Amino acid sequence: MSADVDFDNVSVVKSSSFRESAVRELAHGPATPSEIADGTPHDISHVSRALQEMRDAEIVELLVSEDRKKGRIYGLTDAGEAVSTFLDERSRDDE
Repeated sequence: MSADVDFDNVSVVKSSSFRESAVRELAHGPATPSEIADGTPHDISHVSRALQEMRDAEIVELLVSEDRKKGRIYGLTDAGEAVSTFLDERSRDDE
């Protein structure tokens, strides 16, 4: 199990299927909300809201200028990477 994982962050992500799907998609690399939505069964509006919530919790970060309204690219922070690793380890343990 990841020793550096913050379980408050895990709780934020696990409490929403939208947030969990977004983290799993961002584990593959930075992406726009529409790219994340395309990789999940969720609507872009839910993905965008989930990204904002995780941004507030410093799990994801905006990688382009705040002024940019289209083509916003998000990535995982170090805290988000730790959550992603924990979720991956957890899902492997469940197999």
